[in-house]
Amino acid sequence: MALGACAPTELVAAVDQGTQSTRVYLFNKNQQPVASHQVPLPQIHPQPGWNEHDPFEIWKGVEECMVMALVAAQEAIGPVEVKAVGITSQRETTLVWHRTTGQPLFNAIVWNDTRTADICNTLADELPGGADHFRAKTGLPISTYFSAYKFKWMYDNVDDVTRAVDAGDACFGTVDSWLIYMLTGGAHSGGVHVTDVSNASRTGLMDLETCAWDPEIMAVFGVTPECLPRIVSNAEVYGTVSAGPYEGVPISGSIGDQHAAMLGQRCVKGEAKNTYGTGAFLLLNTGDHVVPSRHGLLTTVAYRLGTGAAPQFALEGSIAVAGRGLTWLVENLGIAADPKELEELAKSVDTTSGVYFVPAFSGLMAPRWDSSARGALLGLTGYTTKAHIARAMLDAICFQSREVLEAMQVDAQAAGLSKIKTLRVDGGASQSDLLMQTQADVLQCLVRRPQFQETTALGAALAAGIGIGMWTEEEVLLSHAYGSTDFRPSIGPKRAAERFGKWNRAVARSVQLADLEDERDA
Repeated sequence: MALGACAPTELVAAVDQGTQSTRVYLFNKNQQPVASHQVPLPQIHPQPGWNEHDPFEIWKGVEECMVMALVAAQEAIGPVEVKAVGITSQRETTLVWHRTTGQPLFNAIVWNDTRTADICNTLADELPGGADHFRAKTGLPISTYFSAYKFKWMYDNVDDVTRAVDAGDACFGTVDSWLIYMLTGGAHSGGVHVTDVSNASRTGLMDLETCAWDPEIMAVFGVTPECLPRIVSNAEVYGTVSAGPYEGVPISGSIGDQHAAMLGQRCVKGEAKNTYGTGAFLLLNTGDHVVPSRHGLLTTVAYRLGTGAAPQFALEGSIAVAGRGLTWLVENLGIAADPKELEELAKSVDTTSGVYFVPAFSGLMAPRWDSSARGALLGLTGYTTKAHIARAMLDAICFQSREVLEAMQVDAQAAGLSKIKTLRVDGGASQSDLLMQTQADVLQCLVRRPQFQETTALGAALAAGIGIGMWTEEEVLLSHAYGSTDFRPSIGPKRAAERFGKWNRAVARSVQLADLEDERDA
């Protein structure tokens, strides 16, 4: 190094591949963001209820964001050295590609796609345990949500997938698997085929107790061992980037998006977080033992921070429509020009004046798991305006979260965990002060929002840093690098319970509506 020259700043890159966009953040050793870049991800909707992504569009967005974030960091702080890459991604979204050519055999089927409803209904009818047949092993009910059902649909309906699986030439994976495979060179440069334990726990094929693929469940779905990725921890070196400006940098962290947010929020045993993204995802860390749910929640891996670390588990309630509902009001109905204007519109009225919105666009998820439900807007009068509808959508996000939290409290207390007193929040929609205050009112607990809200990207960076020894697990979980804003209830428990009761009456009117769909659209 020349006399007087500054040593490059050491950074960790976090690839955050989401449902609607891809972004890359670069963090320094103090866990502070120094640069980022984001691009949208095109959505493909071949039919109502179907949602796909082009695998190469996913990859192209990641490549662009990695390059542009690095350029931005160099412009902002001068010479830098990226020491590790961490990945966090949308979960359950399912891909199958050819082992020899590396070519995707079909578009990625997204987590919120409902085309597998018939497969799910058939299995629930035929298997002795019904919709909960696999729950004792996987922690998951039979649902269109999970990857195994999407794989079975592809095997049953896509000839290229059928041939490749039967010939032993197929690679099955979720988005984390695809990105690690491509970053490490793909078909032509020794691409690594792995999946991390948090994403594996969302396929419906992994036994939670052993953190291994279950042969009996695999047989039900026609999944062969040859096509499955190797399960790895969330913090270890999987391989190195094969080309480009990050060439040779270890990929040392991979974690599902909601699990990454839990890590970014430093949620340890007994602590919960809710991420308000496209959907809303509330997770409670239950420590190193599996807590079964008897109230419609999912039992899942929270994280496993190293090959020698014990896995931590969580209870989860998944809500399909959160930020997506706000986007729908803007883009589909044109109620406002953008989400900020929508919030101002909602603020212009003190209440919904009796209007209740049930945004069950693709059915209801936790804790109800009712695919027959459809969206319903109830309580309309001649007095109703678009402001009341906007506020009703914000309320709906909060009511759904209360449903999940109440179920979670019962399961957690049965396992000996204390009542949740603080809910940590993050995600794009959590930037709305009105939404967060409403959430505190509805839940009757403290809602805490960190100043740096991109906790999903932060969690991926923390996992990658642990994977190369930059930080220890203890240093990560005991530190809080950011301040926060707290929201406390402004109404009493009685008023909150009354509003929640009326919401439940509205939900009861939204079920058994899926068959109203026009046959020409089906």
